Amino acid sequence: MSIRIVLVGTTHPGNIGAAARAMKNMGLSDLALVNPRYFPHEDATARASGATDILENAMIVTSLADALTDCVYVAGASARSRTISWPSMGPRDCAERMIRECNEGKVAAVFGPEKSGLHNDDLDLCHTLLTIPTDPGFSSLNLAMAVQVLTYELRVASMLQAGPAFESDAPPATHEEMEHFYTHLERVLEDIRFLDPENPRHLMRRLRRLFIRARPDKNEVNILRGFLTAIDHKEHSD
Repeated sequence: MSIRIVLVGTTHPGNIGAAARAMKNMGLSDLALVNPRYFPHEDATARASGATDILENAMIVTSLADALTDCVYVAGASARSRTISWPSMGPRDCAERMIRECNEGKVAAVFGPEKSGLHNDDLDLCHTLLTIPTDPGFSSLNLAMAVQVLTYELRVASMLQAGPAFESDAPPATHEEMEHFYTHLERVLEDIRFLDPENPRHLMRRLRRLFIRARPDKNEVNILRGFLTAIDHKEHSD
Protein backbone atom coordinates (compact mmCIF):
# COMPACT_ATOMS: atom_id res chain seq x y z
CA MET A 1 0.00 0.00 0.00
CA SER A 2 1.29 3.43 -0.96
CA ILE A 3 0.41 4.92 2.42
CA ARG A 4 2.53 7.08 4.71
CA ILE A 5 1.97 7.48 8.44
CA VAL A 6 3.11 10.91 9.61
CA LEU A 7 3.71 11.72 13.29
CA VAL A 8 4.00 15.43 14.09
CA GLY A 9 5.86 16.72 17.13
CA THR A 10 5.85 13.41 19.00
CA THR A 11 7.13 14.01 22.54
CA HIS A 12 7.55 10.42 23.79
CA PRO A 13 9.93 8.24 21.75
CA GLY A 14 8.16 5.11 22.96
CA ASN A 15 5.07 6.19 21.04
CA ILE A 16 7.11 6.34 17.84
CA GLY A 17 8.29 2.77 18.38
CA ALA A 18 4.79 1.54 19.23
CA ALA A 19 3.39 3.25 16.13
CA ALA A 20 6.05 1.54 14.00
CA ARG A 21 5.04 -1.81 15.50
CA ALA A 22 1.36 -1.10 14.72
CA MET A 23 2.29 -0.25 11.14
CA LYS A 24 4.34 -3.40 10.61
CA ASN A 25 1.54 -5.55 12.06
CA MET A 26 -0.72 -4.25 9.29
CA GLY A 27 1.75 -4.30 6.40
CA LEU A 28 2.77 -0.61 6.30
CA SER A 29 6.35 0.62 6.28
CA ASP A 30 6.41 4.31 5.25
CA LEU A 31 6.87 6.42 8.39
CA ALA A 32 7.59 10.15 8.48
CA LEU A 33 8.48 12.07 11.65
CA VAL A 34 8.05 15.83 11.84
CA ASN A 35 10.20 17.44 14.55
CA PRO A 36 10.19 14.51 17.01
CA ARG A 37 11.46 15.62 20.41
CA TYR A 38 13.66 12.55 20.92
CA PHE A 39 14.67 10.35 18.00
CA PRO A 40 16.53 8.07 17.55
CA HIS A 41 16.01 6.79 21.08
CA GLU A 42 16.32 3.49 22.91
CA ASP A 43 12.69 3.69 24.06
CA ALA A 44 11.55 3.86 20.45
CA THR A 45 13.63 0.81 19.58
CA ALA A 46 12.34 -1.13 22.59
CA ARG A 47 8.67 -0.36 21.90
CA ALA A 48 9.05 -1.20 18.20
CA SER A 49 9.45 -4.88 19.18
CA GLY A 50 11.09 -5.94 15.93
CA ALA A 51 9.85 -3.14 13.68
CA THR A 52 13.25 -1.43 13.83
CA ASP A 53 13.52 -1.46 10.03
CA ILE A 54 10.65 1.04 9.92
CA LEU A 55 12.44 3.28 12.42
CA GLU A 56 15.72 3.04 10.53
CA ASN A 57 14.06 4.05 7.26
CA ALA A 58 11.82 6.76 8.71
CA MET A 59 11.79 10.13 6.97
CA ILE A 60 12.70 12.90 9.43
CA VAL A 61 11.68 16.42 8.39
CA THR A 62 11.20 19.85 9.95
CA SER A 63 7.76 20.67 8.56
CA LEU A 64 4.56 18.81 7.79
CA ALA A 65 4.60 20.23 4.27
CA ASP A 66 7.92 18.47 3.64
CA ALA A 67 6.41 15.16 4.73
CA LEU A 68 3.49 15.55 2.32
CA THR A 69 5.24 16.85 -0.81
CA ASP A 70 4.47 13.83 -2.99
CA CYS A 71 1.03 13.03 -1.53
CA VAL A 72 -2.26 13.35 -3.44
CA TYR A 73 -4.57 12.76 -0.47
CA VAL A 74 -4.08 13.48 3.25
CA ALA A 75 -6.19 12.64 6.31
CA GLY A 76 -5.46 14.42 9.59
CA ALA A 77 -6.42 12.77 12.87
CA SER A 78 -8.18 15.12 15.27
CA ALA A 79 -10.51 14.84 18.22
CA ARG A 80 -10.84 18.59 18.84
CA SER A 81 -13.79 20.65 17.62
CA ARG A 82 -12.93 23.39 15.11
CA THR A 83 -14.37 26.86 14.47
CA ILE A 84 -14.20 26.23 10.71
CA SER A 85 -15.70 22.92 9.68
CA TRP A 86 -13.57 20.38 7.84
CA PRO A 87 -14.86 17.29 6.04
CA SER A 88 -14.72 14.50 8.60
CA MET A 89 -14.75 10.69 8.48
CA GLY A 90 -14.54 7.81 10.89
CA PRO A 91 -11.64 5.36 10.59
CA ARG A 92 -13.51 2.81 8.44
CA ASP A 93 -14.75 5.28 5.83
CA CYS A 94 -11.42 7.10 5.90
CA ALA A 95 -9.46 3.90 5.35
CA GLU A 96 -11.65 2.92 2.41
CA ARG A 97 -11.18 6.37 0.86
CA MET A 98 -7.40 6.24 1.39
CA ILE A 99 -7.18 2.85 -0.30
CA ARG A 100 -9.09 4.16 -3.31
CA GLU A 101 -6.84 7.22 -3.48
CA CYS A 102 -3.78 4.94 -3.50
CA ASN A 103 -4.59 4.16 -7.12
CA GLU A 104 -3.62 7.73 -7.96
CA GLY A 105 -0.48 8.17 -5.84
CA LYS A 106 0.90 8.42 -2.33
CA VAL A 107 -1.56 9.11 0.49
CA ALA A 108 -0.89 9.97 4.10
CA ALA A 109 -2.47 9.88 7.56
CA VAL A 110 -1.21 12.56 9.94
CA PHE A 111 -1.21 12.34 13.74
CA GLY A 112 -0.36 15.31 15.97
CA PRO A 113 1.45 15.75 19.29
CA GLU A 114 0.15 13.67 22.17
CA LYS A 115 -1.13 16.57 24.30
CA SER A 116 -2.34 19.15 21.79
CA GLY A 117 -3.12 17.24 18.59
CA LEU A 118 -2.87 18.87 15.18
CA HIS A 119 -3.10 22.65 14.85
CA ASN A 120 -5.37 24.32 12.31
CA ASP A 121 -2.32 25.19 10.20
CA ASP A 122 -1.58 21.47 9.97
CA LEU A 123 -5.17 20.66 9.04
CA ASP A 124 -4.99 23.23 6.24
CA LEU A 125 -2.76 20.68 4.50
CA CYS A 126 -5.30 17.85 4.87
CA HIS A 127 -8.25 16.83 2.74
CA THR A 128 -10.30 15.43 5.60
CA LEU A 129 -10.37 14.96 9.36
CA LEU A 130 -10.06 11.45 10.75
CA THR A 131 -12.06 11.18 13.97
CA ILE A 132 -12.01 7.99 16.01
CA PRO A 133 -15.26 7.62 18.00
CA THR A 134 -14.55 7.09 21.69
CA ASP A 135 -16.57 7.16 24.90
CA PRO A 136 -17.13 10.87 25.72
CA GLY A 137 -16.45 10.06 29.36
CA PHE A 138 -12.95 8.80 28.58
CA SER A 139 -11.97 10.04 25.16
CA SER A 140 -8.18 10.19 25.54
CA LEU A 141 -6.58 7.77 23.09
CA ASN A 142 -2.88 6.92 23.08
CA LEU A 143 -1.08 7.94 19.88
CA ALA A 144 0.02 4.42 18.99
CA MET A 145 -3.49 3.11 19.68
CA ALA A 146 -4.91 5.66 17.23
CA VAL A 147 -2.37 4.56 14.63
CA GLN A 148 -3.31 0.93 15.28
CA VAL A 149 -7.03 1.62 14.79
CA LEU A 150 -6.46 3.26 11.41
CA THR A 151 -3.85 0.78 10.17
CA TYR A 152 -6.17 -2.10 11.02
CA GLU A 153 -8.97 -0.48 9.02
CA LEU A 154 -6.54 0.12 6.16
CA ARG A 155 -5.59 -3.57 6.22
CA VAL A 156 -9.24 -4.61 6.05
CA ALA A 157 -10.06 -2.07 3.33
CA SER A 158 -7.08 -3.16 1.22
CA MET A 159 -8.46 -6.70 1.12
CA LEU A 160 -11.79 -5.36 -0.16
CA GLN A 161 -10.32 -2.93 -2.69
CA ALA A 162 -12.71 -2.38 -5.58
CA GLY A 163 -10.45 -0.58 -8.04
CA PRO A 164 -9.64 2.96 -9.18
CA ALA A 165 -11.90 5.77 -8.05
CA PHE A 166 -10.87 8.26 -10.75
CA GLU A 167 -11.56 8.24 -14.46
CA SER A 168 -9.87 11.58 -15.16
CA ASP A 169 -7.44 12.00 -18.04
CA ALA A 170 -4.92 13.35 -15.52
CA PRO A 171 -3.97 12.24 -11.99
CA PRO A 172 -4.88 14.38 -8.98
CA ALA A 173 -2.58 17.26 -8.17
CA THR A 174 0.00 16.47 -5.51
CA HIS A 175 0.25 18.30 -2.21
CA GLU A 176 3.28 20.22 -3.49
CA GLU A 177 1.44 21.35 -6.63
CA MET A 178 -1.54 22.51 -4.58
CA GLU A 179 0.69 24.43 -2.17
CA HIS A 180 2.31 26.26 -5.10
CA PHE A 181 -1.19 27.06 -6.36
CA TYR A 182 -2.31 28.40 -2.95
CA THR A 183 0.79 30.59 -2.71
CA HIS A 184 0.14 31.91 -6.24
CA LEU A 185 -3.56 32.48 -5.46
CA GLU A 186 -2.83 34.37 -2.24
CA ARG A 187 -0.30 36.65 -3.96
CA VAL A 188 -2.68 37.51 -6.81
CA LEU A 189 -5.59 38.14 -4.41
CA GLU A 190 -3.36 40.54 -2.48
CA ASP A 191 -2.28 42.28 -5.69
CA ILE A 192 -5.88 42.92 -6.77
CA ARG A 193 -6.72 44.01 -3.19
CA PHE A 194 -9.31 41.29 -2.69
CA LEU A 195 -7.34 39.86 0.23
CA ASP A 196 -6.10 41.86 3.21
CA PRO A 197 -2.39 40.95 3.58
CA GLU A 198 -2.61 41.78 7.30
CA ASN A 199 -5.29 39.17 7.90
CA PRO A 200 -5.26 36.55 5.11
CA ARG A 201 -5.72 33.34 7.06
CA HIS A 202 -9.50 33.16 7.42
CA LEU A 203 -10.24 33.68 3.74
CA MET A 204 -7.39 31.47 2.56
CA ARG A 205 -8.51 28.70 4.89
CA ARG A 206 -12.00 28.80 3.39
CA LEU A 207 -10.58 28.82 -0.13
CA ARG A 208 -8.47 25.79 0.74
CA ARG A 209 -11.64 24.02 1.88
CA LEU A 210 -13.27 24.86 -1.45
CA PHE A 211 -10.44 23.46 -3.58
CA ILE A 212 -10.02 20.42 -1.34
CA ARG A 213 -13.67 19.57 -2.02
CA ALA A 214 -13.13 20.12 -5.75
CA ARG A 215 -10.01 17.86 -5.88
CA PRO A 216 -8.49 19.43 -9.04
CA ASP A 217 -6.25 17.24 -11.16
CA LYS A 218 -2.86 18.28 -12.55
CA ASN A 219 -4.34 19.72 -15.74
CA GLU A 220 -6.96 21.71 -13.85
CA VAL A 221 -4.35 23.18 -11.50
CA ASN A 222 -2.30 24.23 -14.54
CA ILE A 223 -5.41 25.93 -15.97
CA LEU A 224 -6.07 27.72 -12.69
CA ARG A 225 -2.48 28.91 -12.43
CA GLY A 226 -2.57 30.08 -16.04
CA PHE A 227 -5.69 32.07 -15.17
CA LEU A 228 -3.92 33.64 -12.17
CA THR A 229 -0.88 34.46 -14.31
CA ALA A 230 -3.09 36.23 -16.84
CA ILE A 231 -4.69 38.30 -14.06
CA ASP A 232 -1.25 39.04 -12.65
CA HIS A 233 0.08 40.25 -16.01
CA LYS A 234 -2.95 42.48 -16.60
CA GLU A 235 -2.72 43.96 -13.10
CA HIS A 236 0.92 44.93 -13.59
CA SER A 237 0.41 46.24 -17.12
CA ASP A 238 -2.40 48.66 -16.18
